Amino acid sequence: MTTQQGPQRRGRSATGPRTLAEELRARPDDALAALLRSRPDLLNPVPGDLTQLSARLSSRASALRALERLDRFTLQVAEALATAPDGTSLNTVRTLLTGPAKVKPHPGATPLTPADRSAVAAALPRAIATLRDRALLWGPDNGLRLVLAVREALAPTAGNPGRTGLGPTLADATVGMSPARLQQLLASAGQPATPDPVSAVAALTALLTDRARCAALLDTAPEAALRLLERLVWGPPTGTVPDATRPVTAEDAHSPVEWLLARGLLLPTSPGSVVLPRELALHLRGGRTHRTVEPVQPEPAPAAAPRDPQAVDSAAAAQAHTAVKTVEELLDGWGLTPPPTLRAGGLGVRDLKRTAQALESTEQQTAFWLELAYTAGLLAPDGEVDERWAPTPGYDAWLHLDTAERWSVLATAWLAATRVAALTGTPDGRGKPRAALGPELDRTLAPSVRRAALALLAELPPGTPATAEELLPTLRWQRPLRGGPTGPDGRELRDELTAWTLDEAELLGITGRGALAAPARALLTAESDPAEVLAPLLPQPLDHVILQPDLTAIAPGPLLTPLAQALALCADIESKGGATVYRFTPTSVRRALDAGRTATDLRAFLEQHSRTPVPQPLAYLIDDVARRHGILRVGAASSYLRCDDPSLLGEVLADRRSADLRLRLLAPTVLASQAAPDVLLAALRTMGYAPAAESAEGDVLITRPDSHRTPPRTAPVPVPDGPPSPDDTLLAAAIKAIRAGDRAATATRREPAPDPRHLPRTAAAETLAALQTAVLLGERMWIGYLNAEGIASQRIIDPVKVEGGFVTAFDHHAEELRTFALHRITGVAELDE
Repeated sequence: MTTQQGPQRRGRSATGPRTLAEELRARPDDALAALLRSRPDLLNPVPGDLTQLSARLSSRASALRALERLDRFTLQVAEALATAPDGTSLNTVRTLLTGPAKVKPHPGATPLTPADRSAVAAALPRAIATLRDRALLWGPDNGLRLVLAVREALAPTAGNPGRTGLGPTLADATVGMSPARLQQLLASAGQPATPDPVSAVAALTALLTDRARCAALLDTAPEAALRLLERLVWGPPTGTVPDATRPVTAEDAHSPVEWLLARGLLLPTSPGSVVLPRELALHLRGGRTHRTVEPVQPEPAPAAAPRDPQAVDSAAAAQAHTAVKTVEELLDGWGLTPPPTLRAGGLGVRDLKRTAQALESTEQQTAFWLELAYTAGLLAPDGEVDERWAPTPGYDAWLHLDTAERWSVLATAWLAATRVAALTGTPDGRGKPRAALGPELDRTLAPSVRRAALALLAELPPGTPATAEELLPTLRWQRPLRGGPTGPDGRELRDELTAWTLDEAELLGITGRGALAAPARALLTAESDPAEVLAPLLPQPLDHVILQPDLTAIAPGPLLTPLAQALALCADIESKGGATVYRFTPTSVRRALDAGRTATDLRAFLEQHSRTPVPQPLAYLIDDVARRHGILRVGAASSYLRCDDPSLLGEVLADRRSADLRLRLLAPTVLASQAAPDVLLAALRTMGYAPAAESAEGDVLITRPDSHRTPPRTAPVPVPDGPPSPDDTLLAAAIKAIRAGDRAATATRREPAPDPRHLPRTAAAETLAALQTAVLLGERMWIGYLNAEGIASQRIIDPVKVEGGFVTAFDHHAEELRTFALHRITGVAELDE
């Protein structure tokens, strides 16, 4: 990006630019790039020239979006400017914020010490520079002007006093008032008559802005009238009065309200309401626009004592390991039994409860794990007719990473996600509870609040915890207009998101014991790989277990992923914690045999990974289940049951629990059933048998419990919070195009200059002659051109050659040599040197 100064134009005022476009024209390219980077909505589409850019800067939507990104003091400076007329000086703005040094402050305002005044004076240039850089303010320091849309958004009115609590100016409040009534107000206030309404309003305004004369007038007011003004001074500036528009004079006034109405100290806004003029409110406030001015960002003040950073990192690492294993357990379970997707999207309440019970967690935490897997691209709907939630192929790739890298994937996805799991179960606009994984959980404010809250934790000394209530004052100061909607409890969305961020950060291992951990600092700064920082803090995975005679296996720490998956296939997890306890049961052993394992495979697996010999009860259990496994064979008739032992088939047929299966003896070794094969399998297992499924060829079918996956899916894209920030390449191209368009729009022409917004028009013969002459003399020309699509544009060119119905010239707009068809050139004009 270059720093070339924009072209200086003749006629520019010596005291400063006359328009916003003129100020933009004087900015260097890097300043324009900073403006477009801070307000990326201005680039959609790229403005044709600086006049178009200034018009877009003045649009209300763009101005409001820029105001939302201001901190509290910068916003207070803009609000103070909006209460003053255009052309206000920097000293006047400082006086509006702090009040005149020799004027007694209002008792309701926060007192300002000399140090506070110095802080305001020190912070004011930065705030003014921010407003200038973002083109919300322009003009020299002795003539500051807000962009019109900003003034309209921030200027206080009777209906919208804004954050200052002020009302309209006396001139605005008296619009439509009759000339006779204005003269009555002057007379009642003890002022001489004026020749016209304009001078009358000016005289009343001068009275209220002259501190000595206004104070003298208020000294004659009844005490009750002063108390009434006191109720309105800090806003709201309006009150309800019956028959407020009646013309009251000083002689007719009998009540405090009438006394004020007669002298213009209260002005009617409707037949039933009055407003306090802005000039009088500022007088009563001691010249201050804000009750409290905050030039310095408040720093969080944690109440808890700092903790040992190593203990914080260890606690966070342990929770990070738990988070990874929880997501793995969740998705392994859903690979076995994928739950259905609701018709409106999301997960049903019963499935959420069932999953929470399986994870031994709360429903709210389970919703967080589900959303975390979804945003990381590990979970998605399968897209079938009867749609179900299932792990994606990306989950299998994720399983091949080590624990630290898996955590990094989850943490990175969480930090950028706009989905808010904590909204699960809260009522939507129709009063219905929002579903987990549903379409109504996106909040564009979430990523910025997460980063801001964690950034504040990162600024604290290592090991220092902080609560949401301790962080919120700083977060509110940084973006006062970005609080989001207010909930039923009166709390802004930002407040809720801050509390949820800290809770989720603790669950995920971003924080440990309330303080930010070292891997999370690497995640925020991107100065190092968070996985590399986390890896040394994690416990080393084990490749062994301890088998016990009570049919349990104890894993004294985290296991290698292949070992944990193989062990979970043949045993059930009985308890979790620092050591995981697995229990072997006939059902769990049969599950392994259904997956294709043999008794020999299981014994060899356990002997290889156990630090103790395989206990005899466990060996007997494996052999006993394997001996009975597959003796019964289930096929499709609807289904059939085949067994080489006729007596065993007779036992099944005689069992009363098989009545619903409607079994029928086809042969001494075959039973037929009306039930489907999977139903028959499940029923026989419930009855205590160990059947195996077989194919049409009579081979045993091996069922793999983790076989269900979705087609390839990408992670959900976060909902954008406005246009994305442009990269350097786009900025450079946009600035080049804007500069070129501006040169074409503002160039001086020798001919009677048409409106630069219209294309030049000359006859074909005149056009050809002018271009040929320009080639001979090496002159620069201004042309109008229609391309093949009929789109008109203005170009500044240096003609090089004219032949064959085409002009070869250097195009200053594209900054390259181009060829133009003569019949598409609408006209030409010469440029002044």
